[in-house]
Amino acid sequence: MSVPEPLLRDGAAPLVIAHRGASAAAPENTMAAFHAAWAAGACWVETDVQPTADDALVLIHDDAVDRTTDGTGLVRALARSALAALDAGAWFDVSFTGTRIPALQELLAELTGGRRLLLEIKGEHTAEQVAAIVAAIRAANAADRVFLQSFDVPVLRRLRAILPEEPIGLLVEIIGDDPVADCHDLGAVTYNPDVAEVLRRPDVVAELHRAGIAIQPWFVNDPDQWAALTKLGVDGIITDDPGALLAWQSGRMAGRTET
Repeated sequence: MSVPEPLLRDGAAPLVIAHRGASAAAPENTMAAFHAAWAAGACWVETDVQPTADDALVLIHDDAVDRTTDGTGLVRALARSALAALDAGAWFDVSFTGTRIPALQELLAELTGGRRLLLEIKGEHTAEQVAAIVAAIRAANAADRVFLQSFDVPVLRRLRAILPEEPIGLLVEIIGDDPVADCHDLGAVTYNPDVAEVLRRPDVVAELHRAGIAIQPWFVNDPDQWAALTKLGVDGIITDDPGALLAWQSGRMAGRTET
């Protein structure tokens, strides 16, 4: 596995990363949301993977299916067949009725051309479960198009044991006292905090860059925050509305050209 493309932007516009797909336009973490992101012009999509009761790999954020489907129960207590029968779209809009929870393999199969995936390993995973994710990516010949990240430090350590030389990403809700040391400890080359934390501590961007570490705040839907983060020089912006962010970036560049 390898970094899909340079993550340190070095003055270029931040990467536009579609949070759970284009989740402002379609039900999150579904193929409809990923297709909407690609149609809007985003190359990168972000999603969450976790195992079912029978060790299938599915793309869903919550521990339970209740919020985003017509079912109830914990993802990890349900078999893949039970999850596949759930409606994961009607909650968002009636036009998405019948949309299903995708398997990781479904998304990997569509990472053609310039499409890239920022894949969060969601929650606790055993070493065997982490290995299964890596194996699925390799089986799909998608290692050069997928970048793995997690909030869970033990998961990242297990991932590092499987892929000792490969880059990984650290997700955080709160910026730590020494984010560079935290990244170095895990071998992480991206540090992805809540946008509010970056705006509270803007110096962290330059601090990470001096250490060769990229920063991609999540999830950012406000144009004022896009502008602030771009000025700070972040490397990626994770957003629910990639089409709007891309249009904003295009307009910003057009304005610079005109002046």
